[in-house]
Amino acid sequence: MLRPIAIATAVSGALDILFAMILTMTIGKGDIPAMLRFVASGPFPQAPEWGGPGAVLGLLVHFTLMAIMATIFVLAARQYPAILQSPVKWGVIYGLITYVAMNWIVVPLRFDSPLPPKPISIATQLFAHIVLVGIPFALITARTLRPALVAGRATT
Repeated sequence: MLRPIAIATAVSGALDILFAMILTMTIGKGDIPAMLRFVASGPFPQAPEWGGPGAVLGLLVHFTLMAIMATIFVLAARQYPAILQSPVKWGVIYGLITYVAMNWIVVPLRFDSPLPPKPISIATQLFAHIVLVGIPFALITARTLRPALVAGRATT
């Protein structure tokens, strides 16, 4: 069970943070370390003042959140193996769930962000959560868990 979580965390975490860096450079303020410190400021409100260590902490926070999301998906797929039969469909659904959780609940509660988000934010975040997180989670989980589940059924 750890293998799909680790792979999904690494792949989606890297894709998502790279996308965030590209957005920061193109439509944001162009300051990647500040963006990473902002990520860290979720659980560590003073992180924006911590310079380089705050940026490193932002990466750790990002990958920790990604690992939590990957773990939830893998546990769901183990509990409901039918998820593994339609990974793209379930990846899209999970991407939508993570989008709503992060952008309509967690971020507004933590940072007092206005709702609804701006249209560009909705578009970029939906892309990130569906294409860079949900679908890779589902495809990686299906590829790594499906053979184990089939083998487990064959021996029982």
